Amino acid sequence: MSTPVTGPFRISVDATPSGVALDMTHYLSLFVLALAEAASEDGPGLLDDLQAIADLDRSARHQGRDSHATHERDTAVQALLDELVDGGSVPVYGEQVLRLAVALRQAVAPRPVPAQREAGAA
Repeated sequence: MSTPVTGPFRISVDATPSGVALDMTHYLSLFVLALAEAASEDGPGLLDDLQAIADLDRSARHQGRDSHATHERDTAVQALLDELVDGGSVPVYGEQVLRLAVALRQAVAPRPVPAQREAGAA
């Protein structure tokens, strides 16, 4: 695993059999901390918002991708992200953009397959 982005939020890249996995733990930790702070300031209000989002999500799954419930859920989620973590965008600056691109290219580059053992070899 490489960590081409070191700030303001660390992003690591790990090759997987079908692509890559981006480790966004650092950013997600900030989100959880912001959620915890919001809960300590207005737990009932936050819980009401989360329950409304869950209700909208259930309706959206039932009604389909282009339903009113889907759009309303997405708007509610975005409003919460705007309030807690500046909209949910993870900034990547300067040279780190290039390092991230290089790490992604390297992670998805074809890798040689180890030679298979000859038939009957142990």
